[in-house]
Amino acid sequence: MISGSKIRIDHWCRALLAALALWLSASAAWAFDLSELMGLLAQQKNGEATFTEQRFVRGLEGPLDASGELSFSAPDRLVRKTITPRPETMSVEGNTLTLSRGGRTRTIALDSMPELLGMVEAMRGTLSGNAQGLQRYFSSTLTGTSGGWTLDLKPSDERLAAQVRSMRLTGRGGEVLGVEMEFIGGDRSVMSITPERRASGPPRAPARAAP
Repeated sequence: MISGSKIRIDHWCRALLAALALWLSASAAWAFDLSELMGLLAQQKNGEATFTEQRFVRGLEGPLDASGELSFSAPDRLVRKTITPRPETMSVEGNTLTLSRGGRTRTIALDSMPELLGMVEAMRGTLSGNAQGLQRYFSSTLTGTSGGWTLDLKPSDERLAAQVRSMRLTGRGGEVLGVEMEFIGGDRSVMSITPERRASGPPRAPARAAP
């Protein structure tokens, strides 16, 4: 004979499982996805930041450190100005990459170097919120929420995959705060980004002294 308490326990267990299943399906529907992230990123039409970077190279003891400034202007202008250990500037606009160091300048067409083009498009695609451009070269996995997200990229282009094993971008809202790259052969770079905060309005005029 089955007691009434046993029936009530079974009833509540089924009700709890049903509620849990409903909550899980609702959570999946509300999950933070790539299109939502790209929408947040696309709102940032331009920005400036400082960066610090460590490059880990096989065969060298300790990382190679660098620091400098980054700037981005939608849709496709990206500038990296390295200050230490030696001044150099890399700017990308459209299909043109310009390198400046020690008073010398070199210009390269990006489409002549597909592996470099893929890495540039990963950054520009993310910063501009261009999912189509990003997915042309990478498959992506997004985790987290708008308050803190991680975007893992795996090269889908064969020429790029011969150079780069993976990229990981981390951020908050529409800001990219970190970039990690792992290269074929074991080299790795880790970049931390600090966006510049701008005042929300024009500076106030100084108050006039009372007559």
